[in-house]
Amino acid sequence: MILVSACLVGCRCRYDQGSKPHDPVIALIREGKAVPVCPEQMGGLPTPRLPAEIIGGDGDDVLDGRARVVNSAGEDVTAQFLAGAREALRMAEAAGAAVAILKERSPSCGSAAIYDGSFSGGVRSGVGVTAALLRRHGLQVYSEENWPAHTGESRS
Repeated sequence: MILVSACLVGCRCRYDQGSKPHDPVIALIREGKAVPVCPEQMGGLPTPRLPAEIIGGDGDDVLDGRARVVNSAGEDVTAQFLAGAREALRMAEAAGAAVAILKERSPSCGSAAIYDGSFSGGVRSGVGVTAALLRRHGLQVYSEENWPAHTGESRS
């Protein structure tokens, strides 16, 4: 089983109540091979909500208490991001998932890049909170942009 970001299958769970449907990920759901999650909703944040970015590091730093997640009004939403990451991990474990395909650049789900914390649209290298937690628990984490089966690379 594969854990996937719910926004990639068309769920309107993004901060702006939008989605980012991605046909190869939707196909996994239709084939019964994937389980969708939205860590931010699962952590108790509403939809729509103010955009949030990681300040002072990336998801690993948030897990280790060295960085925090704040929304565009300056409110600390770290606790909700951590709770959502734990719920996503719980779902992955319950489903027996060994792989996750998550939305790139998200402060929860980014697997290689996240927004830079300035709320200006800038991007930097780093992982989101959920991506970091899943990796720490042995899952292979990809984005919709670098997932090997989607890009034609081997899965080995």
